[in-house]
Amino acid sequence: MDALVRISRELSAQVAELRFPSVAVVYNPLAYARAPHEAYLGRWGASRPREMLMVGMNPGPFGMAQTGVPFGDVTMVRDFVGIEGSVGKPPHEHPKRPIAGFACHRSEVSGTRFWGWARTRFGTAERFFERVFVANWCPLVFIEQSGRNLAPDKLPAAERAPLLAACDEALTRIAETLCPSLVVGVGAFAEARARAALGPSVRIGRILHPSPASPAANANWAELVDSQLGALGFEPS
Repeated sequence: MDALVRISRELSAQVAELRFPSVAVVYNPLAYARAPHEAYLGRWGASRPREMLMVGMNPGPFGMAQTGVPFGDVTMVRDFVGIEGSVGKPPHEHPKRPIAGFACHRSEVSGTRFWGWARTRFGTAERFFERVFVANWCPLVFIEQSGRNLAPDKLPAAERAPLLAACDEALTRIAETLCPSLVVGVGAFAEARARAALGPSVRIGRILHPSPASPAANANWAELVDSQLGALGFEPS
């Protein structure tokens, strides 16, 4: 079994044992979307070492929650990343956040922006993944009773602590496997977790998260990312 697949399966089993009473529903796409997730790992995670590891926070409800791929907007995952596969259902499904897999018709803005940037700057997925790999720090989706997505950093401390431990350990193992010279958090929280998990063993930086909740991201996200990566010594091409 490939190292990244082993890490994914072990993390999936670990977080499945955790309990989050503060939220209504928790989705684990590493379990019900295992087929496309492991297809992504197998196709794009095999070559090592990697120049840069980009780390997201956790799946979005219309992204990785549907496709098993980080920043996993359905159209981008299918047409640019080149991944598709069978997606099942989580044990408990929120009526406002159904899982339709690759039949989901909602787009994820963050994923559209992220992979759209990769396609524009690198041209092909092959050229992108020759230099970069993308992973999420946390594999779980947290959904409140209202249907609103809850970020992991907003969980109560008692629920958050074991999640931090499991996800930090998995990120450490991913970095040890890929041996990147640069780890970039997509957003402040992902950067903070990378620093906590990896310490001074690797150079760590940050780019602006592509979320539409960010006014800066809504203005000129791709250009800002180019500038931020350039300051870290990475030139997309």
